Amino acid sequence: MPLFGAHLSTLRGLHNAITAATALQCGTLQIFTKNASHWSAKPLTQDDINQFRRATSASKLKHLTVHDSYLINLASADDTIYTKSVNAFVDEMERAEALGISYLVTHPGSHTGSGEEAGLARVIQGYEEVHARCAGFNVRVLIETTAGQGTALGHRFEHLAAILQRAACADRMDVCFDTCHVFAAGYALAEVSDYATTFQQFDDLIGLSRLKLFHVNDSAKPFGSRVDRHASIGLGEIGEEAFRRLVTDPRFLDRPMILETPKKDDDGNEMDAINLGRLRSFATERAG
Repeated sequence: MPLFGAHLSTLRGLHNAITAATALQCGTLQIFTKNASHWSAKPLTQDDINQFRRATSASKLKHLTVHDSYLINLASADDTIYTKSVNAFVDEMERAEALGISYLVTHPGSHTGSGEEAGLARVIQGYEEVHARCAGFNVRVLIETTAGQGTALGHRFEHLAAILQRAACADRMDVCFDTCHVFAAGYALAEVSDYATTFQQFDDLIGLSRLKLFHVNDSAKPFGSRVDRHASIGLGEIGEEAFRRLVTDPRFLDRPMILETPKKDDDGNEMDAINLGRLRSFATERAG
């Protein structure tokens, strides 16, 4: 069975996310190490780091993951935004490394009108600059597939393939596959044949060995909408059969699968436990 987990709150301390993950019987988790809507943050104290590492060591969690700030845009043609983004991403790397994090997930950014090729060249430059400043770090950067809203890069597998083929730091990078984003970008998953075709395309262009982590989210918006709106498992446009197929796919049984689904439903019910339960039941149904 894959390692299931969720993106969890770090309110009142990063280490509290470990406690919450353990209570949910997660095998993995994802967090922000700072406010994702702010450029800067108070530096981590040694006590923050020690508490988190102690909590991690006492847990059974694996492949701990951090998502970077939503403000970071390494593809920006604006020199001021680009420089702020590089500095902010270096900070994300330093924080993740200090905490002993396995993966740092990031969106490749938006070209904001400069065009896809210019945007890709810029983001490659950014990743190379960041990795040069973070020589010897163990944390691995995962470029996330995107829905393709606006001028966002990453909604075509070709974009990620270009980065990983051309970046000098590509040996320190891999991919995070978000089911909602991929579906919204126009890669079908619901039918058996569509699911097979989508992952074959990914394999042909990037290689399944570079797919290190899944964000497991249903989509509130239709196929090909290029709108990023997550839904609970089986309650969106993708439908539960695709998730049954994913969690029992023998190629992915060792990959972490992390929920970024709504935390509560319309009735105020806590949804992480429900969505995790659905994934586990799908896995055990097929296993049985």
